[in-house]
Amino acid sequence: MNIVLFGGPGSGKGTQSEKLIDKYGLHHISTGEVLRDHIKRETELGKIAKSYIDEGQLIPDDLMIRILDDVLEKEAKDKPGVIFDGFPRTIPQAEALNELLNKRGKELHAVVGLEVPDEKLVARMIQRGKDTGRADDNEETIKKRLHVYHNQTSPLKEHYKKQNKYVAIDGDREINNIFEAITKELDKIGKPDVRD
Repeated sequence: MNIVLFGGPGSGKGTQSEKLIDKYGLHHISTGEVLRDHIKRETELGKIAKSYIDEGQLIPDDLMIRILDDVLEKEAKDKPGVIFDGFPRTIPQAEALNELLNKRGKELHAVVGLEVPDEKLVARMIQRGKDTGRADDNEETIKKRLHVYHNQTSPLKEHYKKQNKYVAIDGDREINNIFEAITKELDKIGKPDVRD
């Protein structure tokens, strides 16, 4: 089962991904983590990515797709499915993801949308910045990220609704309640093999 976890920055995608990996044995691809790793290692890709991230902008599609193709090929090949966390963020990226999956004989089963009000997202990310020291979790960058998210990413919601793949989840409640709501929906869709 291949799923996308969708939602604004700070909506809980990483937290829910971890719980879904434990339950279903899926491979987690967080584009944010992959990019931060490249930045930390100061790879050529990392340097390019950093210049966009520092401005609160999205990474260009072709760059992101090259990274994703590489991760799918090297790390996710033998897994029962993949959770895409933070990708796609634009409709061209959604189309590219379909191509990446199709060429491997796979498909996208569901897009789980964690829906959280903006003011809660801002508060969560400011707190996360204090807890983790993440430099991009400051109020100015957060507001830019939310602006980019609403302008460039939210059209994806309609895109996936038209394909009957979008599953709306209230992400403004207790973590385990959110998780239960997600798994209830996923079990209806994919009937994946649950780990013992």
